[in-house]
Amino acid sequence: MTTATTTAATPSRGTAPAAHDADGRPAAVEVHAVHKWYGAHRVLDGIDLTLAPGTVTVILGRSGSGKSTLLRVLNHLEKPDAGYVSVGGEPIGVQRHGDRLKELGERAILAQRSRIGFVFQSFNLFPHLTVLENVAAAPAATGRLPRAEADALARELLERVGLGDRADAYPRQLSGGQQQRVAIARALALRPGVILFDEPTSALDPELVGEVLSVIKDLATGGTTLVVVTHEIGFAREVADRIVFLHEGRVVEQGPPGEVLDRPAHPRTREFLGKVL
Repeated sequence: MTTATTTAATPSRGTAPAAHDADGRPAAVEVHAVHKWYGAHRVLDGIDLTLAPGTVTVILGRSGSGKSTLLRVLNHLEKPDAGYVSVGGEPIGVQRHGDRLKELGERAILAQRSRIGFVFQSFNLFPHLTVLENVAAAPAATGRLPRAEADALARELLERVGLGDRADAYPRQLSGGQQQRVAIARALALRPGVILFDEPTSALDPELVGEVLSVIKDLATGGTTLVVVTHEIGFAREVADRIVFLHEGRVVEQGPPGEVLDRPAHPRTREFLGKVL
């Protein structure tokens, strides 16, 4: 297997200048020439992306195209084998040393990761904690808020996702859609600038999908940068500012929903949409 020589841990070049939007703000997310291998299998093959602040990006592609791996690389749950990611102009998981990048320690990575919300397919709620405690846990444990303020914030966020009356329930007492809405409230509790959603409706019964997508649609109007891996094409058309289509670990097409969904240029995009539309 031949791999790139520039890695996140021991790169041979420094970071590129940070991209900025029209107002001079750093890009919310930048992905620079990211590669990822699992053994001999290359999952990500030189991904480059720049996502503007406050936008909604939907990532589409067949199963195995690298969507979930890319999402996990964005907050360093998976370490890229080459290239790096920046969020708000700050490299994630690494720091600059002259013209090189050096891997950060786990504590520093956790601090960075706390600024990037992540909503998983399978909810990942703590079963022994109430709904309120699940949402309040992170801001209280990290010392960002005293416990009383964390609880107050949790109640506010539960109201926002339509679960203000279930604060004292346990996850097992909720439907799948309700559990996923708690997971979204938990992601919001640390006030992240970016929230990543990894197929947030894939584990739900069809009748519960709409309630979760409705919450995400509301978030899309609030200025938080959202990156969503999903197969919900109607949602992508309605909410996304930009659609990115992956095939075999590469970005083969990207653009506004009306362009990518209605006039796809790449044959793999056309083939995929022909099967799901």
